[in-house]
Formats: sequence, C-alpha cells, structure tokens
Amino acid sequence: MTFSFTHLTSALALAAGLAVAPLMANAAESEGIVVYNAQHEALTQAWADGFTKETGIKVTIRNGSDMQFANQIVEEGAASPADVFLTENSPGMTLVDASKLFAPVDADTLAQVPEIFKAADGDWVGVAARSTVFAYDKTKLKESDLPKSLLDLADPKWKGRWGASPAGADFQAIVSALLELKGEDVTKSWLKALKENATPYKGNSVAMKAVNAGEIQGAVIYHYYWFGDQAKTGENSKNVALHYFKNQDPGAFVSISGGGVLASSQHKKEAQAFLKWITGKGGQAVLRDGDSFEYAVGNGAQSNPKLVPLAELQAPKVEPSKLNSKQVTDLMTEAGLI
Repeated sequence: MTFSFTHLTSALALAAGLAVAPLMANAAESEGIVVYNAQHEALTQAWADGFTKETGIKVTIRNGSDMQFANQIVEEGAASPADVFLTENSPGMTLVDASKLFAPVDADTLAQVPEIFKAADGDWVGVAARSTVFAYDKTKLKESDLPKSLLDLADPKWKGRWGASPAGADFQAIVSALLELKGEDVTKSWLKALKENATPYKGNSVAMKAVNAGEIQGAVIYHYYWFGDQAKTGENSKNVALHYFKNQDPGAFVSISGGGVLASSQHKKEAQAFLKWITGKGGQAVLRDGDSFEYAVGNGAQSNPKLVPLAELQAPKVEPSKLNSKQVTDLMTEAGLI
C-alpha cells in the first residue's frame, strides 16, 4: 500500500502528537504488523482500527486462544510470523516469556502502566483487566446466602448448585491465582470439590445463561459477560446479579490481559508503537467508551463508568509472571476437570 507524502507526513505528525513512539519513515509503506490475538476479536479490531487511523500502519489480526497461540509461538520460535501477542489472561504471556521469546517492552510504554499490571522483567505489559465474580440467581439467593469466599464453594452444601467453565483459559487463570495465593494442597482440595460439586459448562456466557435459566444458583465467571449482556437485551442475565468476593480473597482475583512484542519480529518499531498506543490514551479510551466492559489499566485511565471501580474490588496481590499454566492444567487434569 502506498501513501502520498502529505498523507504520510500528517499521519506521522499526528502519531507524534499522541505520544506514539517515533517510527521509521517508511513504516506506513511496509506490510505492517501481524498480531496473534487471543483477546476478544471486537476489542482488538477497535484497537487496530484506531492505531492504523492515527499512524497509517496496517495491522493484520490472527485470532485464536491464549494457550493455543502461546504454544504455537514456542513451537515457531525465531521463525514466528507474529510481531505482537495479545492475551485475555497472563499465563499465556508467562509461557512465552519463560521461553525468552519476547523483546523487552519499550520503557515509555512500561511507564504508562502501574507496576501491578506488568511483568516484573519488563518483557510484557498489561493492556486490560477483568474481575472474577460469582454470578448468582437473584430470584433464589439473598446476599446472606452467598459464599463469603471462593473456597466456600467446596462445602458439600453447594453440591449441584453452582457451575463454571473449567476447560477455558479464563477459569484456569483463576485457578492459577488460587494456586499462587493458597498453595498446592488447598488448590488440589478445592479442585476435587469442584469436580464433585459443580456443573461444567463450555464458556462463561453459557454458565451465566444456566444461572439465568434456573439450572444452577451461581457460577464463577468474569464480570464483563454480565455487563455485556445487560448492555444488549439482558435476556441471558435478567435474573442474574454479581457478587464480588473482595477482601483479597482468591475469588476477587483480577486477571490481566497482556501484550508483548516478539523477539523475532521484523517490524519491532511498529510493533512497539502498537503496544504503546494500546496502553496509552487512545487504546485505553477504547476500553472506557466501548462495549467490551473490560477494565482500563493505564495510569490515570478511566474504565467504563458502569463498572465497579478497580480500587473497590479489593483484589489480592498476585505477581502475574508467577501464574503457572502448566502446573494448573496438570492439577486440573489430575482432578478430572479437563
């Protein structure tokens, strides 16, 4: 794709004005960047559209799941065609990072995000976040009936009354946080109770629909499924309310969506600029103004006003780079959940 000199000059000037990293003069004329995207397709497309509009740099998106792409990147190694990897949850980022396949994130980009939302080694950065919640049938349960802790769902009194989507990356990230916070013995015991007590569903939205339909009384999901449905017709959540565990409970875990530039990228300047744009004002405004209902994580960035503020969630402190996908999947396989 070719651009006129005027088009290119104005695009670069606008990008600079928005604090996008300086780009090569021919950046807009290159083939652009390839993003392995495990985030929600509509959200990443909105990010890509905004970035391309301001910089002229083309973004090609390939969609998949967290661990699918993480394992693919490890297998591809230096031959990966991807420039950027975006995930819904951080364990996929940790797997790639452990294989030393990320380039360090530019310091200017890291400075846009609080320490709690980025990897300790600076090789990937948070781009959005989501909160664990207990979605419950408000026609059947009162607040006094709700579990005080995620661990309470292991009580036999909850047998047959709640559900989850154990095979999904979302739920496995929650289990990974439980493992980091409470250790292997507690996690094994909770997973055993999960197998005995809970009804498995394929996907958080399906689990929420089951609550709404009266099949179960509650489900462990991420918050934005409820907000997204409420913003549409509300037909799958009209009987559902959200319970936030708070109190630094494992059930108050906030999962970080990550972004990183691959060390093998042949377009690192453009890839770094994309990551900077997402974590900056433009990309975080997409979270505030759009309908993804995920939390903004940039310094001073505002989330959608319909959400419970991040500061009020009382989430436990979990170092994202310590969330272990392999050990979690091993434990869940042992428990017969996946």
